[in-house]
Amino acid sequence: MSAFVFALGLTLMHFLWQGLLLGCATAIALTLLRNSRAEYRYLVACSALLACLCWPALELYQRLYGHADSSTMIGVGVLRLAAQNIVGSEPFDLRDSLRSIVSLWALCAIVLSLRMILGLLWIDRAAKQCDCSHRQDQLRWEAQLQRLAARFGVGRAVRLRIVDTISSPVTAGWWRPVVLLPAALVAGMPPDLLEALLAHEMAHIQRHDYLVNLLQNVIETLLFYHPAVWWISNRIRVERELIADDFAARQLGEPRRLALALSELERLQFSTHHLAQAANGGNLMDRIQRLCRPAPQALNWKAAVPMLGLALACMSIYAEAVAADKVAAKTVHALADFTTCDKPKWPQGAIGRKETGTVTLKFLVGADGKFKKSQVQKSSGHPDLDEAARAGIEKCGFKAALSAGKPVESWMQMQYVWALE
Repeated sequence: MSAFVFALGLTLMHFLWQGLLLGCATAIALTLLRNSRAEYRYLVACSALLACLCWPALELYQRLYGHADSSTMIGVGVLRLAAQNIVGSEPFDLRDSLRSIVSLWALCAIVLSLRMILGLLWIDRAAKQCDCSHRQDQLRWEAQLQRLAARFGVGRAVRLRIVDTISSPVTAGWWRPVVLLPAALVAGMPPDLLEALLAHEMAHIQRHDYLVNLLQNVIETLLFYHPAVWWISNRIRVERELIADDFAARQLGEPRRLALALSELERLQFSTHHLAQAANGGNLMDRIQRLCRPAPQALNWKAAVPMLGLALACMSIYAEAVAADKVAAKTVHALADFTTCDKPKWPQGAIGRKETGTVTLKFLVGADGKFKKSQVQKSSGHPDLDEAARAGIEKCGFKAALSAGKPVESWMQMQYVWALE
């Protein structure tokens, strides 16, 4: 197994407690800021999600390039079990487990990446297509969108497409933003309410929220296995919608009109688009109430109980990792794989002479896992038995020793017991 796979596997497993720690800290900060401006909560949540990416990325770099110290390698001892390589035993090898973990992670990440790419391709195709049946409506609302862009101070061109296959407005794009407007809304919603929804989408464009949303999807794809990542990312989307509501309401000068537009979406039971930033993200009823009658949020002590439990669990995992730090610094010894070779054969005449004993051998295993040389450390008392054991085990495959996750050349010592049954 390569040093990269070993380091990546350790990094993924370490993020279990790291993500829990970041999630607890984020929950506490958001609770303290519950009555502050949504921009502050958004900044905290975005910083936490970025830390979820940067912390394991930094540790992976340090493990690969040999700059990791004891503080960055905390907890490795919890994951690693050293074992003596004795004939007949089957020692646990963390390298095999990490290989399986990394393989499963890579497979899931590839599937999620394909899902995200297909979603972006669908949006790109929808943005390029033009339905002639909606030509007049599209020209009208595209002109209205440009007027909103000038009002919001957005200098770049913003495209608009009317499509039949979505149920709520969607703002997406990689370099040039595009607003996808459902045909059902154009036909069934009053123009002033639809303009309020477009103002909400223009707020996302003015803040480049569609790019932040893409970064969120990337982080969710890489760290999909940790619930803290999904929770933090969901809080970002909730706070982002509140910010866009406030921004659009200020520009329109009519919070009630935006609240009525959101109420219409609630009535029609539109669903949220997961690959882009839509106007109906978050809890619509909470957003409507916030626009109409903003009120301070009371502290929910019941919600603090599971948070406290998570904090205690995080402290427990962290304490166990610190206690195992000394074990983590030890080198993983080289191992012989006896499934790749036959047991040493008894020398001719040794059975008849009933020769028995235990021989201690040393083998030099290279960083590539190949045998280099061997020697007898302690004789069994019978040179022919010593030579038979040494010659037989030399034919086996070996797994190189690891130091800080990197394969290194090293001597391994083992015993072979010759016994008559």
